[in-house]
Amino acid sequence: MRKRVIDLRAERPLLDIASLGRRGAEAKLTPSEVASIARTARRAPEVMIKVSGGARTLQGVGAHFDYIGRKGLNEIETDMGETLMERGFERELLLDWDLDLGVRRRHTDRAIAHGRKPPKLVHNLIFSMPKGTPADKLEAAVRAFALDRFALQHRYAMALHTHQGNPHVHLVLKAVSEQGVRLNIRKATLRDWRRQFATHLREQGIAANATERAVRGASRVPKTDGVFRSDARNSSTYAQEKLNAYVRRDRNQPEPGRAQLVATRRTVEQGWYAVHDVLEREGHLDVARDIRRFLAQMQPPLTERERITLDVITKQEAKSKAYEPRTR
Repeated sequence: MRKRVIDLRAERPLLDIASLGRRGAEAKLTPSEVASIARTARRAPEVMIKVSGGARTLQGVGAHFDYIGRKGLNEIETDMGETLMERGFERELLLDWDLDLGVRRRHTDRAIAHGRKPPKLVHNLIFSMPKGTPADKLEAAVRAFALDRFALQHRYAMALHTHQGNPHVHLVLKAVSEQGVRLNIRKATLRDWRRQFATHLREQGIAANATERAVRGASRVPKTDGVFRSDARNSSTYAQEKLNAYVRRDRNQPEPGRAQLVATRRTVEQGWYAVHDVLEREGHLDVARDIRRFLAQMQPPLTERERITLDVITKQEAKSKAYEPRTR
């Protein structure tokens, strides 16, 4: 089944280029659709909401509170509007959120007998935008998003970090709501959250977008924190294994997934060209021009192995240039 960006509250496509392209000669675009298309074609910054894990023990929750509070150096804002900064606040939050009761409830004799991993007490979320985004506006957008999505349901605490170059907000979210409903974060959940977070950022005057990678012509698979950091140090065993597998592969055998990747790109491009024609017919010539430029700059689709190989070759070429002997 083809993936789509879905508004979970209205169950309708938000930006489905292939669907827009199939509307035919009588197609008409709404102002919100034109605005969404324009943001994508003009490559507005994409929002990022990352689930950076969670804690299953009280010690883990306390440690994460201590981390986002930077050991008493950073302010923590709670869902009740309180601002906490001194060290030791995590103990108060653990009691206030009744997490100790949750620990006792989930350690049933049946669960222990079956060796089940205990469910998460909290989810750890990170909200970020590219470097240069005003930190105060980013924080305000996250605050508005959290109030909209979680107020009077899930307890949460958030902290703005600016010490690592690009501003980002950590949000610790209690996994079980005040009504006793457990939150399971799925891909569709993140799609909906990204869309709402982008809306709140735009209300703060920040250009922000939330679309699928395929619609933007991107094929890069997101890396985990560990892979990203080790790759930056050129010590990624994951990348090396992928490269070795690519080298050993029989060149006469098609790479798994490449045909689907190419077919998806073809469908996306056809949709963009069809939308371009509709925009021209409706008089949105500036947006149509942006689409032509957007398509011309779209990089060819690459599988993960091909991208890793290209990255390795690029790094080797850069290293060899750095050590080239000087000649007169």
